[in-house]
Amino acid sequence: MATEKLKDPMGSMGFLEAAVKISRTSPDIPTDVQLSMREHFLRRTQRMQRQTTEPASSTRHSSFKRHLPRQMQVCSLDLGNDYMVDKDEKQTSIGRIQPELYQQKALESEESSKNGSSKNCGRINFSLKYDYESEALLVNILKAVDLPAKDLCGTSDPYVKVYLLPDRKKFQTRVHRKTLNPTFDETFQFPVPYEELAIRKLHMSVFDFDRFSRHDMIGEVVLENLFETSDLSRETNIWRDIQYATSESVDLGEIMFSLCYLPTAGRLTLTVIKCRNLKAMDITGYSDPYVKVSLICDGRRLKKKKTSIKKNTLNPTYNEAIIFDIPPDSMDHVSLHISVMDYDLVGHNEIIGVMRVGCQAEGLGRDHWNEMLAYPRKPIAHWHPLVESKKSEKEWKARTASFDSQGSCPSPRPPASP
Repeated sequence: MATEKLKDPMGSMGFLEAAVKISRTSPDIPTDVQLSMREHFLRRTQRMQRQTTEPASSTRHSSFKRHLPRQMQVCSLDLGNDYMVDKDEKQTSIGRIQPELYQQKALESEESSKNGSSKNCGRINFSLKYDYESEALLVNILKAVDLPAKDLCGTSDPYVKVYLLPDRKKFQTRVHRKTLNPTFDETFQFPVPYEELAIRKLHMSVFDFDRFSRHDMIGEVVLENLFETSDLSRETNIWRDIQYATSESVDLGEIMFSLCYLPTAGRLTLTVIKCRNLKAMDITGYSDPYVKVSLICDGRRLKKKKTSIKKNTLNPTYNEAIIFDIPPDSMDHVSLHISVMDYDLVGHNEIIGVMRVGCQAEGLGRDHWNEMLAYPRKPIAHWHPLVESKKSEKEWKARTASFDSQGSCPSPRPPASP
């Protein structure tokens, strides 16, 4: 409307004169006052035109507008005093991507997938209390609920093994027949100074008893911090979810031995020094351990030697040397398989744990071997953790598969005659 007035200045003058003259009976306004009012009216009309009309944009400006964000905030518009945006009113964000929503959904989907893949192994209820007079930790296994069925009849025969790591002493509850919600209510006493509780871990393994085969493991619970709920000055009741596991994650122990190779004599000496924190294999809570060392080449055992048997101990000391005669050109093709065994007077001897050293071994076993070759005629001693026999066999077969195509292993040199 203001544009039309500017295009027709004569019409604007007529409009001004009509506005100035109130009526024919009123006296005329002086000419100088009319001119000042006319100029004020024109300036106001032009200002209104600048606020309401938009100049035609060039092609350069149009191309620049394409790079501007499509979203316009309402508060950025100059609507004057007639329309004020309420501060409490939330601004709309139509078309805006909100990453937090997608992140939350991703976390929910991840948690659901984890919960779907993990098996329900039930829960276990136990209590802890420290007896200051006897300086022992009292562990009371109360009950378990919602255990999975391991037998064909839809039930299980559960029992619980209890460890206070790193000690190997083990306690075991009674077996409860055909139930998924057993009530144990058995208390076990672990002698331990109160100051050492901060570095101890409570480990509980839940098993299903089987009369004619190996017992099936249902799951395990590991309490890393014994002071998690209280200072143990009074009995503390704890519930924990049983985590799915196929084998006990209890450490099997460690073995310490030294390696020394004499290239000129072609003689490898392995000195078994000692073991510590071995897994208890007997009902008494101890083992009768001995160490067996096998010389392996291309998957074949060439020689086997063993140490003496140490009775009723989990921390045996041997200091016994085992010697193999191996020529220098065969050192890259051989390895040593070390097994810590539990001697049994009746039945078969059980394997506590194993480890390997050699060029094709993994981790510390390979590093120890290479250090021995780098420093000939010098005994190199290290501690080595023991692993399960089945796990060691799988890893070894995987690593030695690439060496089978290199031909058979050179035979070690026969021992020199005395």
